[in-house]
Amino acid sequence: MKKLRISQVRSAINRPKRQKLTLKALGLRKLHRPKEVEATPAVLGMIEKVKHLVKVEEI
Repeated sequence: MKKLRISQVRSAINRPKRQKLTLKALGLRKLHRPKEVEATPAVLGMIEKVKHLVKVEEI
């Protein structure tokens, strides 16, 4: 499976609770701190929900 490097580039302040929980589930805690994850269907769905807050790179 391919791996993705995701990092949060926009703040979660004033965002719906679901989006905040999705960022937390992806392992993103602070801005510009990358996290490497497997590209599973579940993770891709979570990234799609918060794509306006994160930057995604394929490794």
